Amino acid sequence: MQIRPIIAALRRHKAGTVLIALQIALTLAIVCNALFMIRQRAAKLSEPVGIDTRDLFVVKNEWVGQPHDIDALMRADIAALRQLPQVVDAYATDSEPLGGNGWDSGILHSADQRRETSHAAQYFDDDHTIGVLGLHLIAGRNFRSDEVVPLDPQSPTEPPVTIITRALALRMFPDGHALGKTIYFGPGTKPSTVIGILDHLHTPYTIASSDSFSDQSALMPLRLLANHSDYVVRAKPGQLSDAMKAARNSLFALNNARVIDPETGVIDYGTLRATAYARDRGMVELMASICVVLLAVTAAGIVGLTSFWVGQRRRQIGVRRALGAKQSDILTYFLTENFLISIAGVVLGTVFALALNLWMVASYAQDHLPLIFVCIGAVILLLLGQGAVLAPALRASRVPPVVATRSV
Repeated sequence: MQIRPIIAALRRHKAGTVLIALQIALTLAIVCNALFMIRQRAAKLSEPVGIDTRDLFVVKNEWVGQPHDIDALMRADIAALRQLPQVVDAYATDSEPLGGNGWDSGILHSADQRRETSHAAQYFDDDHTIGVLGLHLIAGRNFRSDEVVPLDPQSPTEPPVTIITRALALRMFPDGHALGKTIYFGPGTKPSTVIGILDHLHTPYTIASSDSFSDQSALMPLRLLANHSDYVVRAKPGQLSDAMKAARNSLFALNNARVIDPETGVIDYGTLRATAYARDRGMVELMASICVVLLAVTAAGIVGLTSFWVGQRRRQIGVRRALGAKQSDILTYFLTENFLISIAGVVLGTVFALALNLWMVASYAQDHLPLIFVCIGAVILLLLGQGAVLAPALRASRVPPVVATRSV
């Protein structure tokens, strides 16, 4: 197949050629970045939380008014929940993984350090937390009950001991020897000794999985004396629904000067995780829909333009067939012609894709686009172009020579 005659023919159809090439280029630019965003969001949806979510639920409690004996009220609530026949254990906390709200702090090696070494989410918990959440303690020990103390938010303090995740331990102590070392939760604070290291524990926030902060967490043996608190409860296997109902009834029977939302006040962890990732799941679906629509529109454009060209060239096709051209020759001609247009569009689209990504990096702190996604997008567009042109090219190759030569 001679390329030069095909290029000469394309020069006589500049408008259609340029439009299809630009359409392919724009589609490639958007699809590449969309696929990259889908990959990031999908990885985020599947990232480890570090806890056993089966038979786990959360009670979001808020006291009416400003009671002065919050510590006693919280202790009574936890004791009542632990006594339920459907419940294995429970604890009170300020937040939970993927809960959406919580405390975080810069982590330092010394109290007078000006710039933080790392950053971590802070969980105010007790000696029951590891068991209730099903966390995996890979080194060290759990808190003792005598180490758990009340925390007044008006005069915060730091506990003398803490349990941190492996990700935070490696960030703070790259040599891998974090156990027994001291860290500081902000400048001017008291030291906390690392007594345990967890395999994983997600932060309360659904941040990008590429950011290591998503697994940088610290447990602190503190009971936050706030007007609202979360009770994390592990039900006995197969009794989750009954335990959720019993927990609400038990708490109101103990003290009805509280607010627990009828719809979201008692929520199982599967629903909590789905809610936390609803925006990311929606973004994946939106980006996938955009990719499908753009690819469909591009394919339709190629089919339409090629069909138009076939109609215009019926006499030319007939002449070639009469001179001995085979059906395969006609088919190869149109496939090659479309391939050249697609190559031009892919080259231009690569430039557009990288430029679009650079703009997103500067404007929205997006990660840089790996070239593998440009290659994947280019292959998709080239295959799509050849697939789209196949039908009209086959119709052109099947036109009998005598019909084609009389169709003017």
